[in-house]
Amino acid sequence: MAAAEPVELELSACCGLVTCTDVVARVGLPGFDNSAMDGYAVRSADVAEASDDRPEVLRVVGEVAAGGDAAGLVVGPGQAVRIMTGAMMPAGADAVVMVERTDGGVDQVSVCAPVPAGRSIRPAGEDVRAGAVVIPAGTRVGARTIALAAATGHPMLRVRPRPRVAVISTGDELIEPGRPLRPGQIHESNSLMLAAAVEGMGAQTVERLSVGDDPDELVALLTTLAGWCDAIITSGGVSMGAYDVVKAALAAHGVDFVQVAMQPGKPQGFGLFGPRRVPVFALPGNPVSAFVSFEVFVAPALDAMMGTTHERRIVRGVMGHELTSPAGRTQIARAVTSRTDAGWLVDPVVGQGSHFIHDLVRANSLVVVPEATTRLKTGDEVEVWLLGDRELTA
Repeated sequence: MAAAEPVELELSACCGLVTCTDVVARVGLPGFDNSAMDGYAVRSADVAEASDDRPEVLRVVGEVAAGGDAAGLVVGPGQAVRIMTGAMMPAGADAVVMVERTDGGVDQVSVCAPVPAGRSIRPAGEDVRAGAVVIPAGTRVGARTIALAAATGHPMLRVRPRPRVAVISTGDELIEPGRPLRPGQIHESNSLMLAAAVEGMGAQTVERLSVGDDPDELVALLTTLAGWCDAIITSGGVSMGAYDVVKAALAAHGVDFVQVAMQPGKPQGFGLFGPRRVPVFALPGNPVSAFVSFEVFVAPALDAMMGTTHERRIVRGVMGHELTSPAGRTQIARAVTSRTDAGWLVDPVVGQGSHFIHDLVRANSLVVVPEATTRLKTGDEVEVWLLGDRELTA
């Protein structure tokens, strides 16, 4: 999947995106010598003999607060300037004595302790030198990255944009949550789940729709969406049934439908739709199948569009109880995984059926059972994918 063309975005819109160029500091951090605390800017030689018993008395010749200009202030012999945390150091001073080691005087101040040169001063450029690369290209932007970019003078960053994704659930039986159900109908949940998964990756859900089993209606909808969206995800209608509308409608429009050796999520469809060749991911309709299919196929593609490699949190764990698996298919089983003193303990959920939404919610991980393995015993080692919406760290 090709990465999107870079764009310039304001910092507030960049969280979760990937930088395309090195970000160079326009200013140093700090930009000037400043005080690390509230106190008095002094000449260290003037207070070298100061003590509680024999304080040094200095004349206060000015005051500078954070944001104030100290350019007109000069600390000469026997003098001090009252200074606040973050304020610019005045000329002549080479140290700051904290206010707690003085009497807090305004016109004159008694200093009760010596301070060495440089004490409580933050030198200009101590953190970042102007002109230094502070954010390399290829960095995923987060809260701390945004703070650094802003502090070094950048209102915008050049990044890969969020893919604009449309999510469509299909089926005459689907009814919006909250509406009364007639016999044979179910509440539609896949589009909400998949839209949330898209947003959780840092992409943007721009449309969330539900359509019935009319092939012409589906093709018309995708034609419109493919004119401006970057990716389209459908769920349902990809199996072998007589009313599998997605397969019937899109097979003639460049979408290939295959049977993948995976459980859940055997029926899958993918293709490039329309003149803009927008990727279409046609996922199964069972909720667990749709979720697993998103994790396996869609998530890596969206990451590629945002210019980064998909990184799963993978650990090795041991089975807490037995699990059977179909021959010839890789099973992606739901499990509750916990860290113990001995390592990661993996307990597959009881309901592995592709319609068990409650057990999907209970799970905080996915267990990968190789296609040649038909039975995992208690104590067997397995590969586990930790899910991103749980407080587990690899």
